[in-house]
Amino acid sequence: MKVLIVDDEPLARSRLQRLLKPINQVNCVGAAEHAAQAWEMIGTLQPDVVLLDIDMPGEDGLSLAARIAELALPPALVFVTAHPEHALKAYQVSAADYLLKPVVPERLQQTLTKVGALTRAHIERQHGTETKLAYQCGNVTKTVPLAQVYYFVADSKYVKAIFEHGEAYLDLSLAELEQRYTQLLRIHRSYLINPQYFSALKQHAGQYVIQLSSCAESLPVSRRALTQVKHALQLD
Repeated sequence: MKVLIVDDEPLARSRLQRLLKPINQVNCVGAAEHAAQAWEMIGTLQPDVVLLDIDMPGEDGLSLAARIAELALPPALVFVTAHPEHALKAYQVSAADYLLKPVVPERLQQTLTKVGALTRAHIERQHGTETKLAYQCGNVTKTVPLAQVYYFVADSKYVKAIFEHGEAYLDLSLAELEQRYTQLLRIHRSYLINPQYFSALKQHAGQYVIQLSSCAESLPVSRRALTQVKHALQLD
């Protein structure tokens, strides 16, 4: 479950990040300081849940929530505020829950468990959707389920998908894949991996590499991406 924090107070953002870290199957994908930044991050990160402050400079949380609710498949909204008088308005914009500051760890976990059934990932599983990637094999168009792809690598002007029974060149760039399928993880400017196959992060001759289960290759991790990779894989 991917969670985005939206709060203008740095201490509040840091506290929520600490509280989220030990919760199983929950990944804090980002923290926004204001509504404009949050709107952009929702578009790029596609969170399942947004922990949203109400009182913020500029556009407040209630106004942002109204915009979020108009999305085709909006994330679940959980308001986190010090002001209980906003509760009624919060539920009028379809909030999944309402937490008062300071947030109690047990209460946060209960809330995330409750809203989990409404998240983007759960909805997609209920509808039985399976993402497939199309590629050309001669004059024939074939598909491979995204869930079966180990990793993607930039190869000259093309991107190559590596999967159990072979490989295929795609018309999508790594940037397009990363934006469209947010479950993928960028580990290097030339590599995206499917984290469900992650096996180990190792250091060899001063270079970090990732090993994937059922895949013989060791993939390089750039220094620039290392911190984000460790966080995403919960290796901090």
